[in-house]
Amino acid sequence: MKFKFKTQPYQQEAVENICKVFDGQPYMDMVRYTRDLGIKKTSNIVQTSIFDYYEKDDNGFENAKILLNEYQILENIKEIQKANNYKISNALDSGFGRCSLDIEMETGTGKTYVYIKSIFELNKIYGWSKFIIVVPSIAIREGVKKSFEMMEEHFMDEYGKKARYFIYNSKKLIELDNFASSSDIQVMIINAQAFNAKGQDARRIGKELDEFQSRKPIDVVARTRPILIIDEPQKLGGGATQNSLKKFNALFNMNFSATHKKQHNLVYCLDALDAYNKSLVKKIQVKGCEVKNLRGTNSYLYLQEIVLSTTKPPMAKLELEINYNKSINRETRNLGIGEDLYKWSKGMEQYKNGYIISDINKQTNTITFLNGNVLHVGEVVGDDTEKNLRRLQIRETIASHFSKEEILFSKGIKCLSLFFLDEVANYRDYSRYDEKGDYARIFEEEYKNIVPNENERVYSYYNPVEGYYYSPSDYQIISRDESEKYTLEEAISNKLIREVTYVKYLKNIRVEDTHKGYFSIDKKTGHIINSDDKKETGSEDISAYDLILKNKERLLSFEEPTRFIFSHSALREGWDNPNVFQICTLKPGGDSAIAKRQEVGRGLRIAVNKLGDRVDLDYCKDRSTFLKINQLTIVATDSYKDFVADIQKDIKINLADRPTKATVDFFINKRITNGKDELILNNEKAMDIRSNLKLFGYINDDSFLTQKYYEDKTNNNLKELIGDYATYTDSIYKLLQGIFDSKALEDMIGDDRKSKYKENPLNNNFKKKEFETLWNQINHKYAYMVNFDSEELIAKSIDAIDEKLYVAELKGIVTTGEQIMYIDESKLNNGNSFNAGTSKTEFFKGSNGNYIKYDLIGKIKDGTTL
Repeated sequence: MKFKFKTQPYQQEAVENICKVFDGQPYMDMVRYTRDLGIKKTSNIVQTSIFDYYEKDDNGFENAKILLNEYQILENIKEIQKANNYKISNALDSGFGRCSLDIEMETGTGKTYVYIKSIFELNKIYGWSKFIIVVPSIAIREGVKKSFEMMEEHFMDEYGKKARYFIYNSKKLIELDNFASSSDIQVMIINAQAFNAKGQDARRIGKELDEFQSRKPIDVVARTRPILIIDEPQKLGGGATQNSLKKFNALFNMNFSATHKKQHNLVYCLDALDAYNKSLVKKIQVKGCEVKNLRGTNSYLYLQEIVLSTTKPPMAKLELEINYNKSINRETRNLGIGEDLYKWSKGMEQYKNGYIISDINKQTNTITFLNGNVLHVGEVVGDDTEKNLRRLQIRETIASHFSKEEILFSKGIKCLSLFFLDEVANYRDYSRYDEKGDYARIFEEEYKNIVPNENERVYSYYNPVEGYYYSPSDYQIISRDESEKYTLEEAISNKLIREVTYVKYLKNIRVEDTHKGYFSIDKKTGHIINSDDKKETGSEDISAYDLILKNKERLLSFEEPTRFIFSHSALREGWDNPNVFQICTLKPGGDSAIAKRQEVGRGLRIAVNKLGDRVDLDYCKDRSTFLKINQLTIVATDSYKDFVADIQKDIKINLADRPTKATVDFFINKRITNGKDELILNNEKAMDIRSNLKLFGYINDDSFLTQKYYEDKTNNNLKELIGDYATYTDSIYKLLQGIFDSKALEDMIGDDRKSKYKENPLNNNFKKKEFETLWNQINHKYAYMVNFDSEELIAKSIDAIDEKLYVAELKGIVTTGEQIMYIDESKLNNGNSFNAGTSKTEFFKGSNGNYIKYDLIGKIKDGTTL
């Protein structure tokens, strides 16, 4: 596939605002300077400078100086801020060079595209040609380089020239000479570690190097007076980094981020709320996974979903423990109101006390038991082990992946899922023969449990009402004798069913081939390590490095089997892929809100189909279709409530300053335009506009925006303003988008459990008199009381205990075996890599506790007539 690019209106606006900062600066290119070529060696006697001389030439090209004074630059910035209703800067922030510009863009909206286009536009308007892009990590560095490669033809078509770009490498210093001597657009991409680390290699940029004719690399670059573009500046705020950046001698600098920590002169802002409202990013859905224990028990339960049917009452799809003769297994059952878990579990004591389903509520996605305990969809209780929680998360991610992939496959959109790990060893374990960690093993087990096997044939049903084939997400297996009116062949020939192409696609992918890991590598051992380990890192897992970071087109191709990516912190920021639809955090939930949002940002970008087309609002035609496709599911370690609260908190903190009401003061001094004329609103005009909005029911008496406004906005049905303001309607409504709306945040980050809610309308039987009579008879609650003779109960209990109670002594079996897989590879292949050696039994002395309350009196009662 090949990515297709087009400049979006908001991206064009950002580029224009950057260029307007320098209105009045003349066009000057091919500005020459005398270039220092270093010491020319004429003798092997280095210490004798008589035989050496400094070589120079006039073939150096630099960026022309900014001829505008500080007042002119600041006035240009103020004009941009006034036109966009941003906060006005009181002073010029020099930063690095003459000014420091902030461009705030939500993750996934194409900030890399914007600064690459800005490079071409600044060259076109002012003649500037030297640029340095500084990034905080290797992953971002590779992503930027990949963007230049992918957009090369796009910008060549628009500007008729190419940018010469390269990644700084202290071993390839000839590229710095080319940077200085060429009059073409030159772009150097450098990660902060290359000039700000303690390693010997990183310090080379500031040292006089023999192989560089005794010159310092930083001096050669700084002499060109480059324009500095800082990607994710909040990650480069340390004192040492800031001092290093000053050495680049920048003409000026631009800061691109979604979350600026330090504010400079703002010239463009597209925050998270704007991006979502304008359909520029995916909608976020959250599956919160949490572990807790029911009161006084250790009862394992997992509510997978609530199943609705038009012919049956709601059912709860529950996973519970079932007692078999030789083992206790966890299995899933569809249970309805009145079902007793004690019976379904074959007498497991943990479910005895009141675990009878009393209510199934699809509206709240909960079930209630007679004992008062409530269980939510996606919630696991009674199992506090880390491994089982991770298994649950992996299972939910795979399930979400398949559910989404089934829809996307028919639209030609490759579906990817991304896992973040706490420890690399959980995925890649070098102590095991196959080097698979626990999570890799769990993934493959859960994956195989869902994918149909080779001998199963899966069919989709034709829906005559909707006019297309529907493939059930549970991959229902159909056999000949299950068809009601037709044989299998007749159903296929009559086009009532057809074999699912998507399932054929799944069967052709081996589970081992569908997941890969991206991690840092320890150069000394060659083993993958955590990205933040205190070791020398720099290269990546070569097997996945090129695919994940460098070959995005291949990764998005259906010919490439990789669909699930595991990573430590290396891909947390900077790297993204438009077709990541699931993100799972397989680690404790102690991450900060910022870290969580960074992880979410890896999947916010709008999807791309196999032809390279962005599946944006124009492609989808309407917002409803857009959001159905562009949904990002987060499978979180935290509870749903906690995860969403953290994400929303961070978004609120980083939103541009937003008022909450459309008051008269809100409109005063704002600028509106009709495309030809511009109008600055005074008190009288502000009152007129507010009256217009009040008349339409778009604001209430307290000046808050109403539900009617949001509904009309969603339906593209906002009314045209009256009188002199009619031609300014669009501009006025654009102002209203700057008002903060907490409901928009709730809509932006939805609950994946609630998204599955389907209407279950009442049928005609509800209105019948017979049903009403029946309902009036059964909708009452009753309470029963039983009196016991306490003395008799105690006496009989003692007798029963003395006669029948037997407690088996706890024992453990330890088996010692010998590893033989290195001796006999055939045993490794068939799973017998250890031989069975000696076995011994040990009895555990002393008391041993149990989390399950054993109902001793209840057991005695069952044997009496009480």
